[in-house]
Amino acid sequence: MIQPILDALAEAAAMGWQILWPLILGFTLSGVIQAVVSQKEISRLMPDDRPRSIGTALALGAASSSCSYAAVAIARSLFRKGADFTAAMAFEMASTNLVLDLSIIMIVFLGWRLTLAEIIGAPLMVILLVGLFQRFLSRQMVEAAKEQAERGIAGRMEGHAEMDMAVTTGGSLWQRVTSEKGITASSHYFVMDWVSVWPDIVLGLLIAGALAAWVPQEFWRSFFLAGHPAIATIWGPLLGPLIAVGSFVCSVGNIPLAAVLWNGGISFGGVIAFIFADLIVLPILDIYRKYYGLKMAVFLFLTFYAAMAGAAFIVEGVFSLLGLVPAEHNARIAQASIAWDYTTWLNLMFLAVAGVLLWRFFRTGGPAMLRMMNRPMPHKITHLPAP
Repeated sequence: MIQPILDALAEAAAMGWQILWPLILGFTLSGVIQAVVSQKEISRLMPDDRPRSIGTALALGAASSSCSYAAVAIARSLFRKGADFTAAMAFEMASTNLVLDLSIIMIVFLGWRLTLAEIIGAPLMVILLVGLFQRFLSRQMVEAAKEQAERGIAGRMEGHAEMDMAVTTGGSLWQRVTSEKGITASSHYFVMDWVSVWPDIVLGLLIAGALAAWVPQEFWRSFFLAGHPAIATIWGPLLGPLIAVGSFVCSVGNIPLAAVLWNGGISFGGVIAFIFADLIVLPILDIYRKYYGLKMAVFLFLTFYAAMAGAAFIVEGVFSLLGLVPAEHNARIAQASIAWDYTTWLNLMFLAVAGVLLWRFFRTGGPAMLRMMNRPMPHKITHLPAP
């Protein structure tokens, strides 16, 4: 019994070592973007569900935190401040599917084809969602959700959602990023994003390591109907989100598990649908219930599921016609190991970058701000301690 556990932990550790430098790079870039993109005017820029508002929601979401819980909390905050509900949900989807760190991790584990499919599929998923909302979401449901949202029931990461430390004045974009306040804001967002997602990353690695070490490939191939390609093309997008719902893993933590499923034989569209579905895992569904009421939570699950599966199915069809679906399922986990190679050098280099950001974080009142991440706050934090 001990050896299988050690094998699973070894797989998880090796995968974690593989993605360490991409995680640090992704969170660094995300922190820099958040440091110069203010949330102050976001609600004003998303007043309805017209294409311009939805496009703005996608752009601002891509520049936001990749933590699923933070994205959900920010979306409610925007909705309460006047943003259109549909646009707020589009922002939420972009926050977890179009951020830089997700793309970097996907390239490392799954390759450029699946990464491109996710980048193309995410806006398509939002378009499908908007269509479903326009067809089935009534004004009465939105009003009931707004009334529930105004109650301010706690979920997770409300404090993080209210923290707006962006430097919007003081010269050019480069000058703002490299200013004292810009560097401090970047370091604070960097640490907060790490603290937000590390449980999901660790859980995702442990589950992926266990599945990779314990579950034989024959089971996966049978489960995903890999021997019946035509049926698997339909089965995969339908099954992928349902696996995600019960995995409890969201944010970038679901990528290692997606790699295991891909190697196991799930279809191209199935793995994309699984990655899309980090916003309907069980803990987040419960947060929707608290934020918007049970009826809206059920509505969000059904429409999100339909949009995720539909977008994944369409993307697989397009990529198949273009000959871009990989013939082999060989995500980079089968030979995962820790060795003295380029990955080690990159990890050491980016660990140094993380060390500098941590030093800045602790020197500028970061720990006190960190303690407020899970606390609902009556007023936004819009200032930074003096460096």
